[in-house]
Amino acid sequence: MTDLKNKKILVTGGSGFLGSHVVEKLVERGVRKEDIIIPRSKDYDLRNYEDCKRALEGANVVIHLAANVGGIGYNQENPGKLFYDNIIMGAKMMDAAYRAGVEKFVMLGTVCAYPKFAPIPFKESDLWNGYPEETNAPYGLAKKAMLIGSQAYRAQYGFDIVFLLPVNLYGPGDTFDPNRSHVISALIKKFYDAKIGDKPYVEAWGTGRATREFLYVEDGAEGIVLAAEKYEKPDPVNLGSGMEISIKELSELIAKLMDYKGEIRWDYSKPDGQPRRMLDTSRAEKEFGFKAKTNFEEGLKKTIDWYIAKNSQQSGL
Repeated sequence: MTDLKNKKILVTGGSGFLGSHVVEKLVERGVRKEDIIIPRSKDYDLRNYEDCKRALEGANVVIHLAANVGGIGYNQENPGKLFYDNIIMGAKMMDAAYRAGVEKFVMLGTVCAYPKFAPIPFKESDLWNGYPEETNAPYGLAKKAMLIGSQAYRAQYGFDIVFLLPVNLYGPGDTFDPNRSHVISALIKKFYDAKIGDKPYVEAWGTGRATREFLYVEDGAEGIVLAAEKYEKPDPVNLGSGMEISIKELSELIAKLMDYKGEIRWDYSKPDGQPRRMLDTSRAEKEFGFKAKTNFEEGLKKTIDWYIAKNSQQSGL
């Protein structure tokens, strides 16, 4: 058990979508804001070993969330950069943290590390039974290499480093940039733009048959902090909500919640990505008591309301 109070905690990516929620959860636990270190990308390049060492000064605990990440299109356009940035950041942060005497290191992997045709629900023991889905394999394999690194550093040095495998996160504050967004934020933006532009249809990627699991960002942040407090084993742990929905059903649900009456047209020339995704979340519940709490439709409503309010403010409405 790691008592996070009175610790200096480095949260890489702490000003981002997930990171800001993790910081909130830490403060709720009684961690003082001045004891949370958030390295900004303009001041620290975590691909540079000296910058990692500088960011780590005084830290007892590290939660490594910083990543170069995006949706299917971004993965297709940047496979080399995604592989390099994520493997280098992870390896250098991990090594620098060990050498700085950090007590606990939480490393985030990704559901993209799983084999393309892993049986549903994905169990952590399935992780090595095949190659990841091709469009996000460089990103997924870079993260997967960090699992090996975490286990190696624990075995050789006794470094308390744990590895989590989250599914796609969503919620207020998500990235809605079309070049970087994931499916929920991308669809919300498309339906919003179509509605205010009075467009008769929205174009969605693929066939709509692929399935995904989604985890509300506040739930994801809670799972990460619980793991930092309570988990001390080398085995990877899934973080998810245990639900599965097709992209077609998701699109129809978002259209309904946004009261969009137009047509959804599917662009079959675009990839579906992994055919199905849904995690077995029993290990997280057993090991550190994590279970997602947010109802999916309620989480979607909060995300949509946040996005509409943000755009209304920007347009002066």
